[in-house]
Amino acid sequence: MTILMAMLRSGEGRVGLVLLALFAALALTAPFIFPGDPLAISAPPLLPPFTDSAHPLGADRLGRDIAAELAWGSRTTLLVAVASALASLLLGCLVGTLAGFLGGWTDDVLMRLSDAFQTVPAFLLAMALISVTGPSLPAIVLAIGAGAWPQPARIARAEIRSLRERDFVASARVAGMHPLVIGFREILPNALPPVISLAAIIAAAAVLIEAALSFLGFGDPNRPSWGSMVAEGRSLLRSAPSLSLVPGLALVAMVLAIHLTGRGYAKALRVKEPAA
Repeated sequence: MTILMAMLRSGEGRVGLVLLALFAALALTAPFIFPGDPLAISAPPLLPPFTDSAHPLGADRLGRDIAAELAWGSRTTLLVAVASALASLLLGCLVGTLAGFLGGWTDDVLMRLSDAFQTVPAFLLAMALISVTGPSLPAIVLAIGAGAWPQPARIARAEIRSLRERDFVASARVAGMHPLVIGFREILPNALPPVISLAAIIAAAAVLIEAALSFLGFGDPNRPSWGSMVAEGRSLLRSAPSLSLVPGLALVAMVLAIHLTGRGYAKALRVKEPAA
């Protein structure tokens, strides 16, 4: 039974995958459904929802189409979530493999470095880095990845320490393989499943951090963001609550989809038969 089939058999995994597929479809089709600049003024200011077929979700106080911003904002959110998770997992696996397989002073140095990064909250680290580099999507991804890599590193290290004395590793040593080749080619693939399960946690945190940064004005000003949409509508909660409610619900749905997918993956790992 493959991981995907096991996830589809789980109610949580199935719902999470369907929601993520819908968000991915929205992100991929946004340029075709809403061509042009999503931040362009195209409607009367504060157009109410469902009153104009050309602008089904209405417009903000500047006359920008809410539906277009929402669709293009999904691209920003998904890109930050996926890129941040990949960056942190790659760096974490690199550090964890070196620490777990080499041991000794290498392990001590890398784990103390991990401790140092874990003492700084990821959101504060992101704010500090973006304050230096300026608000941009690569800076946000780098900041989130820099704050999230220690946990994957520690799990990868623990898994590799438990695998490095197995028979297949001893056989690779006898065959004369380089230690780093053994660590990354022979051991790391067997240690990946529990590390990958952290991707959902990191991606969900990345969605919230990016939204919070954009809400505070630290997001990329050239890209629509659900966090900036919430910030834009906060002063009009009484007269136009949909300005903040629509992107806020989208954020909740995105985090829920990632969380359910992660739980489905974790359940699939428990029921998956071990490889021969």
